[in-house]
Amino acid sequence: MTRLILALGACGVLAACGGGTRYSSYNAQGTVVPVLFATGPIATACMADNRKAASRARCGCVQAVADRALSGPDQRRGARYFEDPGKLQEVRQSSNAANERFWLAWKAFGNQAANLCRAT
Repeated sequence: MTRLILALGACGVLAACGGGTRYSSYNAQGTVVPVLFATGPIATACMADNRKAASRARCGCVQAVADRALSGPDQRRGARYFEDPGKLQEVRQSSNAANERFWLAWKAFGNQAANLCRAT
């Protein structure tokens, strides 16, 4: 009986941990397709921006890509640019080495997000 209770408790703890940022969906051909989803500063900024194309699924997908491509500080920095994209243009045109590094990482992230989150 004790083993059963411990086993059920362990299953409960594992279930509470979640399964990461990937879930499954089906495409028109009935094939299982992984769907990326996560929460974080990019997803929050994406939803707060109130753009027509923003949805919980799309913003979650973009956050999942950000988790792969950007450091935590770069994610928080990038999230601030959702409110004022003109500031990002200033970063892109800056000759500061840190800004240039951020811009290259942000641009690569944007390309990945566009490719991976297109269908959401």
